[in-house]
Amino acid sequence: MTSVQARLESLGITLPAAPRPAANYVTCTRSGNLVFVSGQGPIVDGEVVWRGKVGAELSEEQGYQAARLSILNSLAILQQELGSLDRVTRVMKLLAWVRSADGFQRQHLVVNGASDLLVEVFGERGRHARSAVAAHELPFGIAVEVELVVEAAPAA
Repeated sequence: MTSVQARLESLGITLPAAPRPAANYVTCTRSGNLVFVSGQGPIVDGEVVWRGKVGAELSEEQGYQAARLSILNSLAILQQELGSLDRVTRVMKLLAWVRSADGFQRQHLVVNGASDLLVEVFGERGRHARSAVAAHELPFGIAVEVELVVEAAPAA
């Protein structure tokens, strides 16, 4: 059992199956030690879990949970790509869009759902640069979409 896997289990988290692309793209690409994960949303088994605008149909807490689920999908993709999340040496950048109601200005707190989980799972190497942006609409009506860039150790 890997230390990241042990941490996930201690948090009561089981990673979902890695999502498949919804259009003409791949779920991640690599350049050297960097892995770029395509935008992921709060979707399980192809079904949207959190749909709507934060600050209207969804509360800030629901948006937080949507961001958390979105990053879990990103971690599932990394697990599939790297074979082990222990190969993640540093989370570099998180970019997130929050489908926001007019006047909602707390995107940064919604995106903490993803950031908090990354730090819980990876500790200090999970601290990252980040942007949290409002979006008028997102694909499938999802509440949050996240992109992730990590640095990974070479395969042994």
